[in-house]
Amino acid sequence: MATYNKITPEIAEQLKAVVGDKRFSAGEEVDPNYSHDEMPIYGKFFPEVTVDVESTEEVSKIMKICNDNKIPVTCRGAGTGLVGGCVPLAGGVVLCTRRMNKILHYDMDNLVVRIQPGVLLKDLAADALAHGLMYPPDPGEKTATVGGNISTNAGGMRAVKYGVTRDYVLALTVVLADGRIIELGKTVCKTSSGYSLLHLMVGSEGTLGIITEMTMKLIPNPVCDVSCLVPFPDVDSCIKFVPHIKLANLDPQSIEFMDADIVTSSSAFTGIPTFPERVKDADVGASLLVTFVGSDEDELDQKLVRLGKIAEEAGALDVLVVATSSNKKAAWAARSSFLTAIEADTKLLDEMDVVVPVDKIPAFLIYIRQLGEEEGLTIRNFGHAGDGNLHIYCCSNDLEEDEFKRRTKIIMDKAYAKCAELEGQVSGEHAIGHAKMQYLRESVGEDVFQLMGEIKRVFDPNYILNPGKVCDASLMS
Repeated sequence: MATYNKITPEIAEQLKAVVGDKRFSAGEEVDPNYSHDEMPIYGKFFPEVTVDVESTEEVSKIMKICNDNKIPVTCRGAGTGLVGGCVPLAGGVVLCTRRMNKILHYDMDNLVVRIQPGVLLKDLAADALAHGLMYPPDPGEKTATVGGNISTNAGGMRAVKYGVTRDYVLALTVVLADGRIIELGKTVCKTSSGYSLLHLMVGSEGTLGIITEMTMKLIPNPVCDVSCLVPFPDVDSCIKFVPHIKLANLDPQSIEFMDADIVTSSSAFTGIPTFPERVKDADVGASLLVTFVGSDEDELDQKLVRLGKIAEEAGALDVLVVATSSNKKAAWAARSSFLTAIEADTKLLDEMDVVVPVDKIPAFLIYIRQLGEEEGLTIRNFGHAGDGNLHIYCCSNDLEEDEFKRRTKIIMDKAYAKCAELEGQVSGEHAIGHAKMQYLRESVGEDVFQLMGEIKRVFDPNYILNPGKVCDASLMS
């Protein structure tokens, strides 16, 4: 088990000298929000001090001090994670990059932008749009930082067409555990130049280095788009329709899945019945929210005609086009509010974001609901049908926390085992943190898990970077 040193008054003064009094907090001055992320069920862990950094050079100096004194460092962005990835399990320093929030430079010839890690996803998306460009990754939490998205390899609703965050990272500036500054990647679209340390850093959750600058790929903003809702009488027929959309060469930008339960919850939360619960005198069991983009309206009209034809053949109740920009905005706002709606009427909450082959979605959802019934927990779910990434929540308003955790663990243990049986993965985009580390170990096997640990040791021999996360078992007794 790793052991760390406490921050002495002398070390505290060294850290404070780097960032100044106003960007340094210790003891009772530490913001209590720094002890947890958006899933507090995984516990609260307080740092000894926090530092708000503003430059690569400051991060380098902080890391050198902490490495020399064996002080653990947990990097934090907006704190919107859901697996305890940015909480300081071993105390020490929380290094916050929120103030590193500058969009530094657009290269319009190469369609890239250079930014700092604290830039919010919503701000990058809006700024790129003002330049006539699109930043394609579209995770649901728009107030997350792009640095955090890179650290977890976030995906989002447009991944079915454009891919995930990893596909848009061209270059990174990274500070290593000992303070060294390295540059990974270049502004090029392909490379066959040795091991890809750039892609190793993406998704590493701050356990291998601290990202301080990024060069991100952009694309021209689509000329026009259209969204439509495709309701079905049940989940099975709804999910079975997804491959038909792809095979019809419709190239959707997004295919989002929602069942009747989450639609009801969303309507109650927003006060606006955005998605219909009955269509043509039939109950809607599940729906797909689909978006297409194109170069002109004629192209989109042709796609809608083809969609309507194959949807009718697949047993869809209808194809409902979201006709106006305000309705389209409302539909996607409602989709983005699903987690918030669940949180609003749930006392205790735990989550998983497994990814399974698309055709295995119904089997997995049926299995999860059976587990919920067996353990007396409410199961809520929605997800990205186009890529098989499911967001599943165990919920309770009646149980005490210890009993809720006991029952949830039973469900999680069985659910992740089922996920492996269906050839799925532990996480599609929320990552591992400390909450899902054991499930990762069981999923990939001991040999692979140990190899991951060896990579961690090479980058961080003192195990000071975000200890106890992903594959770092150094805090286990």
